Amino acid sequence: MNLQSYATGPQILVTVELQANPLRLKTALGYLNWVFNPFQRLGVVGVYDLLSTRSPTEQGLYLNLGYWPRAQNLDTASEALAMLVADTADMGPGHQVLDVGYGFGDQDMLWMRRRGPERITGLNVTASQVAVARQRVEDAGLAERIDLRQGSATEMPIEDASVDRVVAVECAFHFDTREAFFREAWRVLRPGGRLVVADILPMPRAGGRWARLTQRLSWWLVASKFAIPPANAYTRPTYHSLLALRGFEDIRVVSIRDQVYAPLHAYLRAHSRTVERLHPVARLAARFALRFDASGVYGGLDYVLASAVKPA
Repeated sequence: MNLQSYATGPQILVTVELQANPLRLKTALGYLNWVFNPFQRLGVVGVYDLLSTRSPTEQGLYLNLGYWPRAQNLDTASEALAMLVADTADMGPGHQVLDVGYGFGDQDMLWMRRRGPERITGLNVTASQVAVARQRVEDAGLAERIDLRQGSATEMPIEDASVDRVVAVECAFHFDTREAFFREAWRVLRPGGRLVVADILPMPRAGGRWARLTQRLSWWLVASKFAIPPANAYTRPTYHSLLALRGFEDIRVVSIRDQVYAPLHAYLRAHSRTVERLHPVARLAARFALRFDASGVYGGLDYVLASAVKPA
């Protein structure tokens, strides 16, 4: 069976070859509706159920955009971002770590091997990811020290003042709301505990009318397709203020966007095999985006590394 999909844009015509498989057809139609229907807004669980385990990385199942100062490929860039979070959190032996939005557990296994905290507890709302991540941790022989649970970042089933570190790698923009997550992080952290978040924000509007329009379109496309609540659409100064109002100290909200978006864009342009690992419909959208300069594609997106300490 052939399903033809026509997408607006310069000379784009893609034929997606599908076998007579109801599940494969359902997935393809789900992708088409998600990617090309401007009125379709999936929830967080719907997005990640659709993406499933089709990660563009070769070795693991990372879904983050990576940190690229020295990375040679998407796998090492994804690990580098996870380790940047761990290093900023000063994660180490003896720590009780809470990882919120752990995906398929790659970062938790990496941290346990390289930083050796006493225990990592994870919370994730997507049941399909929880099941896969738990099995991977079990297969790695780390189940006694990594406890991956299904649960919400804004209503954590975690005791007060019971963890030393709360971390969230490229997921807090989903939380409804991020401010509620800050409140819960404050509650579960012990005095002197640290919160570290790698997060996506909108850029402040700047430049002429066309530049501002491009920024708005860039943010809208990401926010609408990746379930970012409107309440989370604020820039770095507001981010800092919300942490301060919650009571955190030693707050740092640093943009690392130049080490994320542009090098990722350049890598994907030069390595088509990475894009080939995506679902055919997602591959179509990625190839279309790669026709344009990174400054336009990501013009409305900031990327921050935020850290804060609960006073002792």
